[in-house]
Amino acid sequence: MSRFITLAMLMTGLIFGYLYTGDWMIALASLGGVAIIITLFTFLHLTYRHRQWRKVEMDAIDEMTGEQFEQYLVKLFKAHGYKVKHTPLSGDYGADLILKDAGHTIVVQAKRYRSTVGLQAVQEALGSINMYDADEAWVVTNSTYTNQAKKLAEANDVYLIDRQGLRELVREVT
Repeated sequence: MSRFITLAMLMTGLIFGYLYTGDWMIALASLGGVAIIITLFTFLHLTYRHRQWRKVEMDAIDEMTGEQFEQYLVKLFKAHGYKVKHTPLSGDYGADLILKDAGHTIVVQAKRYRSTVGLQAVQEALGSINMYDADEAWVVTNSTYTNQAKKLAEANDVYLIDRQGLRELVREVT
């Protein structure tokens, strides 16, 4: 229906352009120019709104508590198609979330930090693999990782999702 309305508006604009100028070519060129300007402004507006939303989203994540961050990740991973189980707040053996996808189990250690995430988070994730009979471990943060954490994660095939990676995960579902 909206295509029909758009086409009707363009035709109306073309007819009024002709009636005003008396020349079809000038009316068509004017209409084309207006269409290009409207398209450009629409694109710029949508791009600006999308960037603003992403910034607000990360700002909101930065203000969350650790528990709120975990709940946010539950929704985010569900939106990505995973079955998600939230482990108990205490006694979780190093895993905050358990993700399942086609028989594949992933333990997730969530760290909502203001500073860099260190070695301990990777160690906790590694320790939870056998406890939950998982195939792999991830550590997700709104921050970045120390070089030691990166090195240990790489040596043990632990997948690190930092601030930029988290932003990408959010972007993929919005």
